[in-house]
Amino acid sequence: MLITLEDSIEIKTTPEKVFEWLIQLRHKEAYQAWHPDHVDIHWIKGEPFQIGSIVYFEEYLHGRLHKVKFLCTKIVPNREIEYRPLFPWSIFTPKSSFVMEPKGKKSCIFTATSYLRLGPLFLKIAKKRLDATMKHIKEEGENLKRILEKVQ
Repeated sequence: MLITLEDSIEIKTTPEKVFEWLIQLRHKEAYQAWHPDHVDIHWIKGEPFQIGSIVYFEEYLHGRLHKVKFLCTKIVPNREIEYRPLFPWSIFTPKSSFVMEPKGKKSCIFTATSYLRLGPLFLKIAKKRLDATMKHIKEEGENLKRILEKVQ
């Protein structure tokens, strides 16, 4: 069963500015500024958010530290970033994405999406974990909005 966790938020800035901010995530200070549960980030291969680049990050979700490597699989400059975790996380999460859709001249809709492959039993057992993950995704969007609208 494929579950979709998705959150959208309007940010009063251009898709280009959002994309630019995301690709500057090279150091833990920038990553930590995005969300208080973010611990560390570094690029193992390639430049940030290029097809084939690999990022390693650590963050707390539902009270547990997660250490994950992601492969960037699709990049549409200023519009979309798609990535997927490497094994073993790829068993449960086939892909995730950030999409920036223009809305007028100086605004955009930022959407973060994670797809999870889970069975019905796990859904019952892990409801609190899924809720915590959804809360984290929503907070990332709100924090990104706060950061980018403050810069203008």
